[in-house]
Amino acid sequence: MTRTIVASATREIVIGFDQPFCVIGERINPTGRKKLAAEMVAGNFETVIKDALEQAACGATMLDVNAGVTAVDPNATEPALLVQTLEIVQNLVDLPLSIDSSVTAAIEAALKVAKGRPLVNSVTGEEEKLEAILPLIKKYNVPVVAISNDETGISMDPDVRFAVAKKIVERCADHGIPAHDVVVDPLVMPIGALGDAGRQVFALLRRLREELKVNTTCGLSNISFGLPHRHGINAAFIPMVIGAGMTSAIMNPVRPQEMEAVRGANVLNGTDENCTNWIRTYKDYKPAEGGHAVAAPVAVTAPGDGAAAGGRRRGGREARMARA
Repeated sequence: MTRTIVASATREIVIGFDQPFCVIGERINPTGRKKLAAEMVAGNFETVIKDALEQAACGATMLDVNAGVTAVDPNATEPALLVQTLEIVQNLVDLPLSIDSSVTAAIEAALKVAKGRPLVNSVTGEEEKLEAILPLIKKYNVPVVAISNDETGISMDPDVRFAVAKKIVERCADHGIPAHDVVVDPLVMPIGALGDAGRQVFALLRRLREELKVNTTCGLSNISFGLPHRHGINAAFIPMVIGAGMTSAIMNPVRPQEMEAVRGANVLNGTDENCTNWIRTYKDYKPAEGGHAVAAPVAVTAPGDGAAAGGRRRGGREARMARA
């Protein structure tokens, strides 16, 4: 069974077909958020702190950390900013992190200070990216998100996207990186622009699971881009994409409607044994205005505190390296 292990300093999470769906909180990302970008450049991390705590409280399994503010030379400015942001977040919450950057120097700088076993987001099928990123993945023994596009861009043909994913998995193997440490993003297309986007990704997920035996992820809200009432589409998409084999997604855990869908899917596919997490989350809560249940707050734990549901206490990077 394919299992991808990610970890903070004290908590280990397994991404896998027999595991609860992994919710990777998306909000620590200045892309499209001018106010947040300006704050981060100015050294103000109040919103980063708020977003980290709120996502953890709402049930995120992991947090994505991105510091890609608009800059003339991101190779010069992004490494230090990403390191600063990562250190703040990993000292604030006890959740595994995803290092999100398109700048190789920033990824390497973040890996040097990251506690535990973070997920690197990401590598593409472009030769330049493969040659730059895969040696870092091997050196630091961490998993990586493989995005299914290459020098030709993003193909509308799902067979082409599968071929790119296969190429990345094979190149990872050439570097000694096992398939269980590759989390493929098959690239979800907007359903409003491509009518069979849903069917495409469902078919792709089955192939990725059966033929490449890899875990998968996506930018969940891509499916609803450009449509009204996006949360409704997202919430409908979640159980369907989980049923097709997706094991994680980068999404906003602060949206109750979408988290209900995740938790309900975990119950129905048997990964929430005895409905334990569902009962703990909702037993004392009634539907709020709008008809959606409000989840019980999840205790936010600092590094060193007790492990939350779905995770295990661990011994940090040293223990992991000792097991390797």
